[in-house]
Amino acid sequence: MFFKNEAAILLNADLVIELSTYGVNDTSGLIPADLFSWSSLGTLRGFVLMVLGGFLVGFGTRYAGGCTSGHAIMGLSNLQLPSLIATISFMAGGFIMANLILPYILSL
Repeated sequence: MFFKNEAAILLNADLVIELSTYGVNDTSGLIPADLFSWSSLGTLRGFVLMVLGGFLVGFGTRYAGGCTSGHAIMGLSNLQLPSLIATISFMAGGFIMANLILPYILSL
């Protein structure tokens, strides 16, 4: 294929070590098979990441009255205060999830 890149994925050595402490050992592709595969979906970690995470995304979209892109791009360009509050909340939630909650879930 013309757009396919066969080059190996390069990751920082510190990141590979941190991921291995969470049980993610396959870092050869863009999507770790340890997290995103049919066999890992049946585990507690897979259930929390896929099913519960999907529910929370849908709930948050409905509760905030739109998606993150809609609020951040269209709402902020129209200077809407609810979009500013929603975008700040999305960003804070993303930082909390990535730095505090996700490492705990991955260690299950």
